[in-house]
Amino acid sequence: MTLRIGTRGSELALWQARRVAELLAARPDAPPVELVRIRTEGDARADIPLWKVGGQAFFTREIDRAVLSGEVDAAVHSLKDLGTVLDEGLGLAAVLEREDPRDALLVRDGVGAAGLAELPESARVGTSSLRRRAFLARARGDLQLLELRGNVPTRIERLAAARFEAIVLAAAGVKRLGLERHITAFLPCREFTPAVSQGAIGVVCRQNDVETARWISALDHAPTRIETLAERALLRRVEGGCQVPLGAVGRLRGGRLTLFACVCAGDGSESIAAEGMLELGAQMPDTARERAVRLGEQIAEELLAKGAGRIIVQQRAPAGVEPP
Repeated sequence: MTLRIGTRGSELALWQARRVAELLAARPDAPPVELVRIRTEGDARADIPLWKVGGQAFFTREIDRAVLSGEVDAAVHSLKDLGTVLDEGLGLAAVLEREDPRDALLVRDGVGAAGLAELPESARVGTSSLRRRAFLARARGDLQLLELRGNVPTRIERLAAARFEAIVLAAAGVKRLGLERHITAFLPCREFTPAVSQGAIGVVCRQNDVETARWISALDHAPTRIETLAERALLRRVEGGCQVPLGAVGRLRGGRLTLFACVCAGDGSESIAAEGMLELGAQMPDTARERAVRLGEQIAEELLAKGAGRIIVQQRAPAGVEPP
């Protein structure tokens, strides 16, 4: 048996797929792994800002379909790209240990800024994320927020070419590619709440493929699974997507799960936050997972009660999404 793993072809996606292959290879009697590169809609439409794209699964749909058709046995995704409801017949077999969930600010050499507050007035900041745009606008209304697509090395090259004074990227991707030296500052989670599941890797396989699921599920990292279950339950309840400036981050430490979430208007003029805590202690895994989901749903309900639904509806309206 050869385990065929579907992946996007970007450097970061390949790093993630190779990490899964490496973890599998470390297990006794593990089958050989073959990586299969699959081009997604997100790769093909690199000229379109992500915040203009309707729907979800922009970077995952084609790979998941390849799993369902039997072309590959499993798919490796950045978990933040994966919809909260999977296609029928698919299951999230493993969530790997999370890297740093924060966003990172990368400032061009010569600008002389040690952080966001020190950037020059009207500085050009590149990002492809509506969520990051909203939080940047909330923090610094004078900044010019410009579109930035491409893989991580390409974005850093565009920064060095003086197209921007700074860019914002997920810290996890920068670290995984060994490019941490370019990070100027890490943005705190309360001021720049990360995307749901940012920094986590998810592996999907067919639910009826018992053999593949057996190998993949052995890679599951229980604390990361608990954290991301809470975050994804929250996202599913508020029906957010890449077009909605919503962030959520769960932390499981010493048996205590905390969850913080924030919805921000696209122009940064208004934000609504909610948080909660849960003592899990040494509960059985199934019970802990169920309670984590309930916490996510509870915090989602609190956000909606405070008016988050109104912000989301406004943001999804054509007039509510302004071009950069």
